[in-house]
Amino acid sequence: MMAVAAFMATVSASAQFEKGTWSLQPYVGGVISSVTNAGSFDLDDGVELKKKMRVGCIIGGEAEYQFAEKFSVAAGVNYTTQGCGWEDIDYFDGGAKIKIKNQSDILGYIKIPIVANYYIFKGFAVKAGVQFGFLVSSTFYAHGETNYDVLGDGVNRKVDLYGTIDMKDQYKKFDFSIPVGVSYQFKVPITIDARYQIGLTKVNKESFVGVKDSKNSVFTLTVGYKFAL
Repeated sequence: MMAVAAFMATVSASAQFEKGTWSLQPYVGGVISSVTNAGSFDLDDGVELKKKMRVGCIIGGEAEYQFAEKFSVAAGVNYTTQGCGWEDIDYFDGGAKIKIKNQSDILGYIKIPIVANYYIFKGFAVKAGVQFGFLVSSTFYAHGETNYDVLGDGVNRKVDLYGTIDMKDQYKKFDFSIPVGVSYQFKVPITIDARYQIGLTKVNKESFVGVKDSKNSVFTLTVGYKFAL
């Protein structure tokens, strides 16, 4: 019982916002993202490829310094998978119908956010800052599905095809954005954080055919555990 009481006292203390204190918070969460100005593409045979949002993930941590009761600054690092997706399409190749599914441009970034937090009331903060992103991977993924006489016996069978293309040479290595959002810390120091990242720099290179001046558009929702240092 004494051990439980000591633990609860520690949790309660770590949930306070005291001037001059440091805290550390690891977090994980989900990402909903897109790439601006990457619109629809007209393919052969009148097929139109339409863009859609993509779901990804984020994992990282940040350190926060409480300058005053209502004001703090936090800096961190995270890994984010983002990008955009494309709607499923059907087209014909030599009389065979092929369905292309789960098409995605998957961008992996290491990001360094620096944000200022203003606590409107205890536990609830609004935030804004700057963020530096460094591209570490870029892959186009697609899943193809068709019926084909693969054995040459006159019987069409379902065939699944999976493919990836390295697209890193099509994207710039650096991305700058403005993160804005809100967070709430519960009594037990679990924090819910929602941010929208406004991309300010063009992410595509000039060689990216059909895409001009594209910028990242990213929403993140994370859950973290904050403890005092």
